[in-house]
Amino acid sequence: MMDSNTPTARAVLRMKPKANARAIRRGAPWVFDNELVLDRRTKGLAPGSIATLEDGERKPLATVAVNPGSRIVARVLDRDADARIDGAWFTKRLRKALSLREAVYDAPFYRLVHAEGDGLPGLVIDRFGDTCVVQPNAAWAEAHLDLLTQALVDVTGVANVLKNAGGRGRALEGLDDVDAVLRGAAPEGALPVVMNGATYMADLTGGQKTGLFFDQRDNHGFVARLAKDRSVLDVFSHVGGFALAALAGGASNALAVDGSAPALTLAEEGAARMGAAERFATRQGDAFDTLDALATENAAFDLVVCDPPAFAPNKPALEKGLRAYERVARLAAPLVQTDGFLALCSCSHAADLNAFTGACLRGIGRSGRRAQLIHTGYAGPDHPLLPQLAESGYLKALVFRL
Repeated sequence: MMDSNTPTARAVLRMKPKANARAIRRGAPWVFDNELVLDRRTKGLAPGSIATLEDGERKPLATVAVNPGSRIVARVLDRDADARIDGAWFTKRLRKALSLREAVYDAPFYRLVHAEGDGLPGLVIDRFGDTCVVQPNAAWAEAHLDLLTQALVDVTGVANVLKNAGGRGRALEGLDDVDAVLRGAAPEGALPVVMNGATYMADLTGGQKTGLFFDQRDNHGFVARLAKDRSVLDVFSHVGGFALAALAGGASNALAVDGSAPALTLAEEGAARMGAAERFATRQGDAFDTLDALATENAAFDLVVCDPPAFAPNKPALEKGLRAYERVARLAAPLVQTDGFLALCSCSHAADLNAFTGACLRGIGRSGRRAQLIHTGYAGPDHPLLPQLAESGYLKALVFRL
């Protein structure tokens, strides 16, 4: 862990005279390499070091975490340039994050820390009862794991803290991909999580991300309200996301499609725990191939949901990603009964709402269908958006009536 308690002995990072220091003062959380004066000394700082950020006139701006090997050289931790990044600092940030979740949810299953949205850049923590899964996706969070873990236990009272090193950003930060148990023990099997009346099985050690996607909770709930007495197709279903919520909402039947057999097995277990096994079916395979096959079989559903992985995770992938979203919409729309519903989702940072909506409408139009847009959804309140960072509002969910 870096020594974070001696502000006067810290390194200083200085922004270039023409760099936009005003953005930092207004809440921007990142400083890129081309905005800083980087000399041999600053380039030699250890990843995760704590430093003082100054503007081009040498006026202190903030306390920042440094990683000279990343394009994001400095991440703002505190607007106080003399802040001490110690156990008390972590405790204060975590208590603030916890108070929001406890105001919104009546059970301890949620995203506890949403990185920049909670003032802890690059750090994600999901809570599953008495177990927290930590994704330290920035070097500073990795360097301060001991302090973080102790504060997390003190604030929440959880017994188990797991480190998930599968975050996409870790490689960009020069970090490893080795998972670890930081406190307590890993659960022996998948944990049941109840949301919107549905039971999901979360695999905290072998599943995707931290084991479950809390961000779609509100969108699951909206779709569930449309599902009563309707047939449902859930493509890119993971552990049953929209399908199980629809069953909880009274769907007559639901088919979950995913490429992962283990994920579909967990979905089946969730359906069984809900007493909905007889109304639930799964189909393993490539999503695009399965959509094609269902059309060939003349299948039709009252409600179709497609919630794919990020097709456009960055700007270079945007054009290709938008074509993929258009293709999903084009293949899915013909499977929807007249006056049925089509829900299309994107978790791509690079595809904003307008671009994603345009791709969906092109796909629907090219399928020969006409659409009414009836709902636009985002991530739930446990994924707070930092207004100065568009990327923090990554999730979009569009529901159409065809």
